[in-house]
Amino acid sequence: MSDEMDCSCEESEWRCGNGVCLPKDVVCNGKQDCEDGNDEANCQTSPGICSDYSFKCDNGDCVNKVNAECDRVDDCSDKSDEARCDCGTRPYKMNRIVGGQNADKGEWPWQVSLHFKTFGHACGASILSPKYLLTASHCFSVPYQPDNLIPSNWQSYSGMQDQYKHDGVQRRAIRRIITHPDYNQMTFDYDIALLELSEPLEFTNTIQPICLPVASHVFPAGMQCWIAGWGATREGGTATQLLQKAMVKIINDTVCNTVTEGQVTSRMMCSGFLSGGVDACQGDSGGPLVCNEESGGKWFQAGIVSWGEGCARQMKPGVYTRVTKLRDWIKKETGI
Repeated sequence: MSDEMDCSCEESEWRCGNGVCLPKDVVCNGKQDCEDGNDEANCQTSPGICSDYSFKCDNGDCVNKVNAECDRVDDCSDKSDEARCDCGTRPYKMNRIVGGQNADKGEWPWQVSLHFKTFGHACGASILSPKYLLTASHCFSVPYQPDNLIPSNWQSYSGMQDQYKHDGVQRRAIRRIITHPDYNQMTFDYDIALLELSEPLEFTNTIQPICLPVASHVFPAGMQCWIAGWGATREGGTATQLLQKAMVKIINDTVCNTVTEGQVTSRMMCSGFLSGGVDACQGDSGGPLVCNEESGGKWFQAGIVSWGEGCARQMKPGVYTRVTKLRDWIKKETGI
């Protein structure tokens, strides 16, 4: 039991998000006692309190319920928590990622393959709307390669499973590349980019948008999520022909910061396994880390494949851009 000793507060105490321990009677007492407000985060009795964990309704009200959006329950009086939920579904499945397996057709309908010039697959992306894709800034900000920032050098392929089979695949040219203004090529901070398509996608059974989480959405440590891509299936390998998928787990932020030797910022998160064996690799960059919310059955994008030390090494999990921290920027640039 020594691995679980000194990990939390006493039984009579409540642990705030920043690790501070307070008496248990602070929970749902109508006051924000924790700095981040998580003591009032899931309380029907705290309607007036707005914290980092609250869902903000369009009419300005706050709902203190963890992940209230798209859970098929109208929590806001104006129903805005259920208003933008036409996403995160897999119509075709209603019934290489290192250490992964072949993905089924339509299993990840928001997955996109980005091709650079005539070199084939270069990065992954996800579908946000008929006109916008989400990916990583580092796919375009390669030092000494200004060609990467020219939109006409890129093509997007949606609805693809096999790189050599294009039935049902929609190819779109890129009109505009929007990299985050604060992206840092040295640290990979703010590693996020948006792509505006030259013409809109037509949604089908195998082409669908992923749900974007609101800033207060919680993806807890230990949650099982999925990555997919056409990247290398081993470190130093080449891209794969068939889309690969793998299950990974969200890793505790403190552990993430320790194993990366303090290189993560609040815009980053770790996912994978400390034992190694399963990870994203070269060519998977920009692809989505997606998690299924059981309450509403919707898939949400938690992260964007960003960086890592090698592929699938022990104690070196993959590092992802944390989408919730950049949700406001996405909305400002796209209106989504």
